[in-house]
Amino acid sequence: MTLPLTTTDATALLGVYARVGPLFVAGEGSELIAEDGTRYLDFVAGIAVNALGYNSPVIREAMLRALDSGLIHVSNLYRTEPGERLAAELTKSFGGQVFFCNSGAEANEGAFKFARKWSKKTEIVAFNGSFHGRLFASLAATDRPDYRRPFEPLLAGVQILPLGDVEAATRAITAQRTAAVIIEPVQGEGGVRPVPDAFLVFLRQLCTETGTALIFDEVQCGLGRTGTLFASEASGVVPDMSTLAKPLGGGLPMGAILVSDRIAGALAPGDHATTFGGGPFVATVALEVVRTIADPDFLADVRAKGELLGARLRALSARSRRVKEARGRGLMWGLELNEVAAPLVAAARERHLLVLTAGPTMIRVVPPLTVTREDLERGATILEEVLA
Repeated sequence: MTLPLTTTDATALLGVYARVGPLFVAGEGSELIAEDGTRYLDFVAGIAVNALGYNSPVIREAMLRALDSGLIHVSNLYRTEPGERLAAELTKSFGGQVFFCNSGAEANEGAFKFARKWSKKTEIVAFNGSFHGRLFASLAATDRPDYRRPFEPLLAGVQILPLGDVEAATRAITAQRTAAVIIEPVQGEGGVRPVPDAFLVFLRQLCTETGTALIFDEVQCGLGRTGTLFASEASGVVPDMSTLAKPLGGGLPMGAILVSDRIAGALAPGDHATTFGGGPFVATVALEVVRTIADPDFLADVRAKGELLGARLRALSARSRRVKEARGRGLMWGLELNEVAAPLVAAARERHLLVLTAGPTMIRVVPPLTVTREDLERGATILEEVLA
């Protein structure tokens, strides 16, 4: 006998999330709508996934067009047009080739495999504050001991170094052992922390000298979030691989590894695979998302709104004794507090603003890239009231 679902029963879901707040039933623009009709200004955006906001006409029209084709899934045993078009779009500025998967963690796991095959070495280097996923290799490279401990032993041969420490990196990254170095150009879960350009330039030089694959994890900070298509553009550094996910599918599950020609040349049929990655339905939607975000006028608007948001948050930081620092880039910002952030996140939710944490003392703000200036002002005002 099948029992009808109720609006209050979530007990059938595995309890690995501490879900909070109301039951959301709809969304529009930068707002989520609860079952009682209350609207919440959403500065979480599905954790930087919903770059084009809710009920986006771009995504809606792409979905309808994909449905009209009759192709939801075909299998990577055969060619389909949407995935090939999307790969061509993503490689316009990066070059190389693309492997599609379903999430950021999968993308990072695949990048580690590709680096090992190409380099014929095994060790991986990551950095303090990093977050690269929750699978066995990506979790080993994630600087969250509490996340790692219940599942150890994880992948062996992973070192986590102090972020920005040139001497430690020089000692650890060697031509004999190191297959890959992975770093987020702007750390997300680690506290919304832009990595200094000079350190990224140093890593590029060191990885070239030692025959090590440099991987930029742009799962959260990539695809327009910082005001450029790739967050790495600000440094001028070109990695050997970039991993993408969150906003790529417009809310549908989609990840990608952008692979340089020299690493792609080391891979052969059968070295890696995915059942669903790059399927025609998701790829059709992702192509329109990428084309929309890559438009120079769209990116210029993100940068302008990012400057507005940054100015408001820095001013708030200067006035509030509860705030240690405001930092970020584009529409990816954080307020580092002198206290635990969770109660203030809850207080903002009570005022119908959704924000999230990025570590115990950090409030993270990642609204849709399509957010209006009026909504940015409204959100900043609510944050100011919460901190007052």
